[in-house]
Formats: sequence, C-alpha cells, structure tokens
Amino acid sequence: MKKIIIVLLILICTGCSNTKEEINVLNWSSYIPDSVIKSFQKETGIKVNYSTYSSNEELLAKISGAKEGTYDLIFPSDYMVEIMKDRDMLETMDLSKLQNYRNINPNYLNLDYDKGNVYTVPFVAATVLIAVNRDEVTDTITSYNDLLNPKYQNEIVLIDDQRIIIGLALLANGYDMNSVNENELEVAKEWLLKLKPNIKAYDSDSPKNFLITNEASIGVLWNAEAALAKDENPNIETIFPDEGFALSIDNMAIPASAKNKDLVYTFIDYILRPDVMKEIIDAYPYKNVNNMTNNLLGSNYLNNSAANIPDSVIAEGKFVENIGESVKLYDKLWAEIK
Repeated sequence: MKKIIIVLLILICTGCSNTKEEINVLNWSSYIPDSVIKSFQKETGIKVNYSTYSSNEELLAKISGAKEGTYDLIFPSDYMVEIMKDRDMLETMDLSKLQNYRNINPNYLNLDYDKGNVYTVPFVAATVLIAVNRDEVTDTITSYNDLLNPKYQNEIVLIDDQRIIIGLALLANGYDMNSVNENELEVAKEWLLKLKPNIKAYDSDSPKNFLITNEASIGVLWNAEAALAKDENPNIETIFPDEGFALSIDNMAIPASAKNKDLVYTFIDYILRPDVMKEIIDAYPYKNVNNMTNNLLGSNYLNNSAANIPDSVIAEGKFVENIGESVKLYDKLWAEIK
C-alpha cells in the first residue's frame, strides 16, 4: 500500500512540474538585461524562456515557421507590425490589463502602423546613425556619401539589416528610403558595391565592439550601440547624416498563437514599471519612451546625445515602411551585394 501511495505522489508531482507557469519571449539581442529577467522570475514565480533574433525578417521567419504556442511575446518594429497584423499573426492587446500603460509618452502612441495601439505596446525608440572614432578619422563626415572615400577601406561596420542599409543607399542618392522603383534600386545597388571595399563587417548583434576594439573606425549602427561605444571612448562622435536616417519604434506584441497570454500581461506590465525600464535603459541606452522613467535616469544617459536623442531629432527620422511583395526586390538586391 505504501508503494502505491509513493507512486501516486510521484505522478502527482510530475504533473505539477509540467504545469509550471512560464512564458516564451522572443526579442532582439541586447535589449533586456538578464538581471531584469531574473528579478521578474523571483518576484512572480513565472519562468521566462528567452531567445533572440537579429532582424525583423528573422523574427517573421521564426514566427511563420514555429509550431502553435512556441512564442508568447515578441518585439516587432513598426513596419513589421503592419506585416504581421495583415497576416493575422498578432493577438489584439487588452490594455485594461496593463496598469503601467499610462506611463508611456503619448508621442509614441496611436501611430500609423497601429492606430489605437490595438496590437502593440511601445518598448523603445531607436535611430540609425554614423559613429566615427575621432582618434582615427579627422575628416569631416556629414553624409553617407562621405563613407565612399577609399581611405576607409576595411574600416566600416554596418548593421546587418537589408531594409535599412539599402534604404540609406537610396537616401544617399536622393531617393525615398522605401523606394520600390527598380531603376532607383539599381542605383542603390551600385552605390553599395562601391562601398563594399570599405566594409569590415555586417553585425546587428554588437557592432559597437568593432569600434571599441579599434577593428573599425566608422560604424553605421543603432544609437544605443553608438552610445555604449561612446561611453568606452569619449572621442567617438555621433552624426545624423544630411540625407536623413532611419527611425524605428520597437513594440511588445503577443502572437495570435501564444498559449500563455494572461501571464504575458504580467511581464509587459512589469517592463513598463519606471524602475524596471530604468534598468533596461541603463544597460541598453535606446530612446526611452516611458515618461515615469525620465526622472530616474542619470546624467550619463541624459547628457549622451546618442542615447537620449532629442525629440526634435526623432521627429526628422524616417520609418521603414511595409512595401508588400516589393520586398522581394530588396531580397534580390541584398543577395547581390553581400
């Protein structure tokens, strides 16, 4: 009889372990520090299974190819939100479950890619800029075209993002960053081929390391990466090119196939807490969109123009747009230049 009871207890405990509360988060690399994940798990008892991607296109591929219930929370950028909602890949957001939603700066709400924030909650804003190590480069750089100078051979690191890099090539030639005109895209391709000898690497995960270790003297990278590099070397200058620059707002969104939706709201609301967002911004200094966090951020962030980008500069940024099936033109071009 005792043996039967023991076996039953083992079976019951095994069943309990299978029902442990957990969520599966898929996010950009270098976006939420481990300390935040660990604190959330300790406070709530909810386990976080955390994995990453390096581009919106990789995110789309992972969600498209995943079994139902694989992911509970994702962080798509503006144009990818449009693509995913058009494909019925996103759950509508129940904002009434988010007490801390009120903390978000209204300037980042109700934007064109998700009117009324039906599907998304803003996380951070980001821009792409040029970072120059002034210990190595003394030339005046104000334009993407300045990067074509042969003296920069093997000296430039670029983010590995086809829409943004092709977009800046279009801007450099006076075209719309989201052009689908084949002649204009051909000009952009030729421009990028001219730039190719100067490219040290494509890296979206940690391009700042190339600047910090002096493997590259110029970077075209996300503002937080530039800010972190500038912390290591104050002689790194950040430049917003004359032709314009890409602006991105990354968002928290729930896949339609998510299986732990109620638990996800607990995690989102935790991220929206001022103290938690401060910890995130301290580690990865993108543009903060949480009003209640502003008073907590220190001078190291507030005085770093690469991190705390003025709203007037943000307003000049250009969004990557959903171009539908024409994205195949970009896919083809990207394959030809890399």
